[in-house]
Amino acid sequence: MDRLLNTIRPYSWGSTTALSELMGTVPDGTPQAELWMGAHPAAPSRLLRAHGPEPLDALIRSRPAAELGEATLRRFGPRLPFLLKLLAVESPLSIQVHPDLAQAAVGHRIENAQGVPLDAPYRNYRDDNHKPEMIVALSGFEGLCGFKPPTHCADLLAALRLPELAPHVTTLREEPEEPALRAVFSAFLTAPATLVAAVAASVAREAETAEEDRPAWQAYDRVARARPGDPGLLAALMLQHVRLAPGEGIFLGAGVPHAYLRGLGVEIMASSDNVLRCGLTSKHVDTEELLRVVRATASPVRVLRPAARGAGAEEVYAAPVDDFRLSRVRLSAGSCAALDATAPQILVCTSGSIRLSSGSRGSLTLRPGESAYAPAGDQVTVRGEGEVFRATVDAGHGHRHRRRKYG
Repeated sequence: MDRLLNTIRPYSWGSTTALSELMGTVPDGTPQAELWMGAHPAAPSRLLRAHGPEPLDALIRSRPAAELGEATLRRFGPRLPFLLKLLAVESPLSIQVHPDLAQAAVGHRIENAQGVPLDAPYRNYRDDNHKPEMIVALSGFEGLCGFKPPTHCADLLAALRLPELAPHVTTLREEPEEPALRAVFSAFLTAPATLVAAVAASVAREAETAEEDRPAWQAYDRVARARPGDPGLLAALMLQHVRLAPGEGIFLGAGVPHAYLRGLGVEIMASSDNVLRCGLTSKHVDTEELLRVVRATASPVRVLRPAARGAGAEEVYAAPVDDFRLSRVRLSAGSCAALDATAPQILVCTSGSIRLSSGSRGSLTLRPGESAYAPAGDQVTVRGEGEVFRATVDAGHGHRHRRRKYG
C-alpha cells in the first residue's frame, strides 16, 4: 500500500476552485479539471516511496503478476484496467462518444498502419481499448447523456419556432427511431452558422420564459453561451438533461453521446483515451467516424445509487463491465471496514480523515483529495470518520468474455 502523487489536468472547462476547496489548497487561478489516479501512460500516478517517486505504470510492467494478481493479468494483460479521476466541471465539456472494444482495436490498427502519430491532434484511437465510464456526483452535477426519444426531440425543436427546423421535426415524428435520430444528428453536426445563431437566440428565450422543462432549457442556454457559434448546440438539444444529487451516478457505455456541464464528481473508466467528439469543442471532429460509432437509439438514463455489499460499510455502484468496480465507504467515528484483496485497488478520500492499514505494508492517513494504491493480495482496513471511494476490478464478472461489447 502506497500513497499516490497524482497529476491535475488543467483543461479549459475545469473549475478554478472546486478541487482546491476539496483538498484544502490555495487556488492559483487556473482551471483544474481532472485529477488522474491510475497507470495510464499519459499521466501515470507515482508511488511515494523512501527512495523517491516511482511511476505506477512502470511498477506494473516490471512485476505484473505481483501487482495485478493472476486473475486480473489473465483477463486484461499487464496493465491496470481502470483509471480513476476527480472531475471538476465549470463549463460544458465537448459532446463525445467512445468506441466499443472491436471498434477501438480496428481503429487503432488502421491509424497505426497509416502512420498517424499517437499524439496527433487529429488521431481518433490513441489505444486499442474501449472506454465505458461512470460518474458519481460529489456535489450537484449536471450532464447531457444519451438521445431523447425522437418525438421528444421533435417537440423540443418545434418549441423553438424556427422554419429551418421544420423538416427535422417531420423526420423525427414520422421516421423510425434509428434512422430519424441518425439523420437529424448528422445534419446538425454541420449546421450553418446562421442556423446556430438563430437556435441560440430561441434557446435563450425559452430559458427565460418556458413554463415546462426550464432547467433543461437553462442548461442548453449555458451550452450556447459557453460555445457561441458551435453547431454542437443543435446536437446537445437532442440529448437528455440529467441532474445528479451527491452520491448518485450514471454509467455510460459505448456509442452513447454525452457531455458533462457542471459539478464535482468521482469518475471511473476503462483505462483508455479514445474519444470521438461531436461538438462544443475546438478540437478535431471526425464526423464520418463519429457517425459510425454513435448508437442512434433512445433509452432512459438510469440513475445509479450504491447498494450495500454484504454486512459491511462498502456500497457498490453496479456497472455491466469487468474493467472496474466503484464503491463507496462511509465511516463514522470508531467504525471500520475490511476490503478484500483479490485485485489491485485505488482508494481516494473525499471527506473527513481516513486511516488505511495493511498487515504487510503498515498504515497511512488520507485526507480529502489524497489517494493510495494497494496491489492484489494486500487486504486493506479503513478506519476513521469520513468518506472514501474505492476503485478495483470486478471479480464477479470473471466469467464474461473480455471482448464483449457493452452499450
